[in-house]
Amino acid sequence: MTRIAFLVGPVIGIAIWGLRRHLPESPRWLIMHGREEEAEKSTAFIEGEVEKAGQSLEPVDESKAIEVKPTEKHGYLSLLKVLFSQYPKRSILGASLMISQSFLYNSIFFTYVLVLTNFYDVDEADAPLYLAAFAVGNLAGPLTLGHLFDTVGRRKMIAGTYILSGVLLAITAVLFQADVLNAYTQTLAWMIIFYFASAGASAAYLTVSEIFPLEVRAQAIAVFFAIAQGVGAIGPILYGALIGEGEDPTKLFYGYLLGAAVMVAGALVEIFLGIDAEQQSLEDVATPLSAVRVGQGPDERLKGMRRKPPDGKPDPVD
Repeated sequence: MTRIAFLVGPVIGIAIWGLRRHLPESPRWLIMHGREEEAEKSTAFIEGEVEKAGQSLEPVDESKAIEVKPTEKHGYLSLLKVLFSQYPKRSILGASLMISQSFLYNSIFFTYVLVLTNFYDVDEADAPLYLAAFAVGNLAGPLTLGHLFDTVGRRKMIAGTYILSGVLLAITAVLFQADVLNAYTQTLAWMIIFYFASAGASAAYLTVSEIFPLEVRAQAIAVFFAIAQGVGAIGPILYGALIGEGEDPTKLFYGYLLGAAVMVAGALVEIFLGIDAEQQSLEDVATPLSAVRVGQGPDERLKGMRRKPPDGKPDPVD
């Protein structure tokens, strides 16, 4: 059965690989690689599908036109310059959101079996059932709260879900220390906490992809994901040591409080450095690096400062 379980991942990956071959390429990506005709065809296809669904599309204001030129692929040195020289505040934001959610997830999820077996005397064979319930909360959060990040707003929802999950984790820590939880109520607590945390974490991934120029979006996700996983790997090691053989719950109590503090810290960074990107085009949030001209007039060429993002406070650029 274990071997079959390990095969599930590759099978899903192969299925997605086949599905991806039949999806239209991003028109933005095509334009930036000099494939304008394909971009026009993809855009026409997407617009046609929207109209078939009974929706109408408003004409795009000409003032939003951006002239771009095809660019070479950005290497990691060029990427790091863009991230930490041109957009330092956004890089701090992206790193903070990714690190905080990675630390929480890795710390709790990868050590929960130890908590179940050492503190609640759950049989190792039954522990995966509790993890399945854990996963339900993770799935339900983004499904039911996801639309609010684009209506209520990124900054409010990300900060709110991070703070709420941190506060709920602190409350759970107190209840754990008071020895009033059992395996079922502890799992229920995680389901509620990660119902909010998973929604915020999902939005954090999207935030990293949308607050940087189009040419480096994918690489930005990769860089911050790698940074977050590197730091997040500390979590299971630390919490595993705190759990030990289950002889001292006080140590894990302080560990839970640490996790709560990390999430609240991530929320504070979002409050002060977050970008209000909801219902904005990617070009409005971050002007492409390959942009030659923004708008219609020749006097609107980019000169030392990219177009202001929705928060009105662009990071300086070279």
